[in-house]
Amino acid sequence: MKEMKMPEISRFLGIIIRMYIKDHMPSHFHAEYGEYEITVEIETGVVTGKFPRRALSSVLEWYLIHKDELSNNWELATNKKPLSKIQPLE
Repeated sequence: MKEMKMPEISRFLGIIIRMYIKDHMPSHFHAEYGEYEITVEIETGVVTGKFPRRALSSVLEWYLIHKDELSNNWELATNKKPLSKIQPLE
């Protein structure tokens, strides 16, 4: 069976932010940076996984700015609707 790729919702500073359509609760997004990957819970900001410190700081800064948009995307994902792109960190 072919694995479904997670849609990319943002990209900045070499970091790729993705959200999977059929993912599990709690609501979260995935961030990739090189060989590193983390998940960040949307409601709490709890991080699982390992990331370089500067990249992690950037992801958390972006998360705080776009928390509402991430929640909206999670709602879209649970309803199997296309996700919205979110502005990168500048």
